[in-house]
Amino acid sequence: MPIPKLSKLEMQIMDALWTKGECSVREIHEEFPEKGRPAYTTVQTMVNRLEAKGAVERAKKIGNSLIFRATLSRTAAHRRLVDEFFSFFDGRVQPVIAHLIQSGKMTGEDIKEAQKLLKEHTEKREPR
Repeated sequence: MPIPKLSKLEMQIMDALWTKGECSVREIHEEFPEKGRPAYTTVQTMVNRLEAKGAVERAKKIGNSLIFRATLSRTAAHRRLVDEFFSFFDGRVQPVIAHLIQSGKMTGEDIKEAQKLLKEHTEKREPR
């Protein structure tokens, strides 16, 4: 099953589930900051949409409340977002890295960590 595209609000709901684990719609709703909190019914609608997309499932029912759990991992959702973002640059990472360095958002420590990951990834792919 392909990883679904998630809106910003859907990602915020998923974040609540990834952080807290199984939750009711009420518990998810309460995770939003009071200022700018969406309506309870909006959260409920979005959880239902996430269920239809296969990103969450009903874990159980307690009284009248449905309890939901994430079926989509945080890593998979983030990979989908990153892949979509890079599609705007024809899959090229260089313009993005250049911007991050020039804006000061990418530090020398970030570059060292990226080099370490690249080395590990390259070593995994090369037969010995």
